[in-house]
Amino acid sequence: MNDPRPLILLVEDEPQIRRFVRSALEDEGQVIETATAAAALEAFSAQDPALAIIDLGLPDRDGVDLIRDLRSWTQLPLLVLSARSAEAEKVAALDAGADDYLSKPFGVRELQARVRALLRRQRVGAGETVISFGSIRVDRAQRTVTRKGTEIHLTPIEYRLLGVLLNNVGRVLTHRQLLKEVWGPGHVERGHYLRIYIGHLRQKLEVDPARPRHLLTEIGVGYRFQLHEPAP
Repeated sequence: MNDPRPLILLVEDEPQIRRFVRSALEDEGQVIETATAAAALEAFSAQDPALAIIDLGLPDRDGVDLIRDLRSWTQLPLLVLSARSAEAEKVAALDAGADDYLSKPFGVRELQARVRALLRRQRVGAGETVISFGSIRVDRAQRTVTRKGTEIHLTPIEYRLLGVLLNNVGRVLTHRQLLKEVWGPGHVERGHYLRIYIGHLRQKLEVDPARPRHLLTEIGVGYRFQLHEPAP
């Protein structure tokens, strides 16, 4: 009988990490393992993974280069696991096309939550006409945003920013990526735009704007939209 769970490709050269990840994700999907970038590309050709988890420090090639290559032909969710914790390293991987980033060491529950969010993103994505979170309902066909039936007015830029975030549920978007998508390539250095408009969206959409549950900041990197509130 075929296993109905999603196929997760793990690209990691440390055997202990591979065993840890396989054990952590046994309830989330089937895990296939590779230790090099070359083997990962072969696995992509032979398999049909729903998500890939990639270490940046691979023995035959830098993981950022592998991510960039993969992004040239697939929109498969890509989660980075790496000992490189500097913000510049995270931004480089995310700008290359990674969807999310976990620094080693990491906990089982955090890994599971990130994987579930990325797998869910495939089901939500740009194809969903109506998306709900908390008491908010976004109807993209009608271009309306409501809270418990009462319409919330968003400016065109606020709506466009929210739309980009909703198209990338669970994914970390860097400041540069968001500025380019919402304002255009000539505005990628104007990070203050984002702070202002994310603040506006939090005031309008979050129950407690000072403690957001959906429009989350990744310090020094960018922002993430989280569809479901974390368990207490």
